[in-house]
Amino acid sequence: MCNSYPLYMPESLSLIKDKLFENIFNFAHGGIAILSTKGKWIKVNQSVVKCLGYSEEELYQLSFQDITHKDDLDSDLGHMRSLISGKTDNYQIEKRYFRKNGSIVWTLLSVSLVRDVDGRPLYFISQIHDISKQNEDKSRLGALLRVAKEQNNRLSSFADIITHNLRTHASNLLTLFDFIEEEYQLLVKGENFGLLKESINNLDETVSHLAEVAKIKSIEECKIESLNLSVFVRHALYNVSALAKNINCTIENHICEHHKVKAVPAFLDSIILNFLTNAIKYRSDCRGCIIKLSSEIINEFVVFHIEDNGLGIDLEKYGDNLFQMYKTFHRNKDALGVGLFITKNHIESLGGCVDVKSEVDKGTTFSVYLKSA
Repeated sequence: MCNSYPLYMPESLSLIKDKLFENIFNFAHGGIAILSTKGKWIKVNQSVVKCLGYSEEELYQLSFQDITHKDDLDSDLGHMRSLISGKTDNYQIEKRYFRKNGSIVWTLLSVSLVRDVDGRPLYFISQIHDISKQNEDKSRLGALLRVAKEQNNRLSSFADIITHNLRTHASNLLTLFDFIEEEYQLLVKGENFGLLKESINNLDETVSHLAEVAKIKSIEECKIESLNLSVFVRHALYNVSALAKNINCTIENHICEHHKVKAVPAFLDSIILNFLTNAIKYRSDCRGCIIKLSSEIINEFVVFHIEDNGLGIDLEKYGDNLFQMYKTFHRNKDALGVGLFITKNHIESLGGCVDVKSEVDKGTTFSVYLKSA
């Protein structure tokens, strides 16, 4: 006995396709509409009705021109004409419609044109997505950014004034102190006088640090240059050569001569020099100091690696505070906890970032990401 299979006639297939299209049209999450070549609404789904606030019957009495914001109408009509003439196959624009209640709705409109077998235009198929909430959020974010920028400018000006005035007062105190030291020899011998002198020196040093921090601001694009990383590294190595030689430190330079970065010369000098001097400063007494410098390209960044075999840092314990101001992690009398803070801010002001890997008593690797030029 032969198995029998249901046979579908072309009419049945056509009905199934029609039903499938109708379901997709009616139940689509986004708005779908069919419009005539003159812009009249022919058929809309419930998402369009909900978006525009008109009933189906009301929309069918209108054209899209009737409810389009006048500032967006010319653009929409221009795109329509390009579709009809065959210059484009489809287009997508942001445009505003007037709802029935008079309010404005922002939409993302995607339009394509259906033609007959002879290529004559039949109707437009439009997809309409309500993006009012996204535009409102974008507008709110823009306003917040403007306020933040204004506040940042005020804080920057405030910091400049404060640091300038503090430096003036600290300098005056040091000058007066020198006068007193010359004129009142008996006072100099007292313990309190020594404490006073140390306090004034500490104040002057702190103000200097604050002044350096106040200088760190966002950099204008016009001030950023294309700089050869290898040239700046060689310059920094020359500056630390005497220090490295004095402690028998070996510095291996594997920086690619062709790697260029977007940076400000003074900042790049400071970044390289700070990491180099730190690697030397926090060396281990148990082994010879070895520092390896290398670079590579990762996406749009040149990554500058500074690897040492020094004391290392307990990142589980100190990782969150590593780049904070006045945070130190070794008992080095010269450690101030300022260098890494300023260096990180220099890197970020150039649009880069810094990563660190470290193991106690094995060494540390800093990876500086700078935008490739």
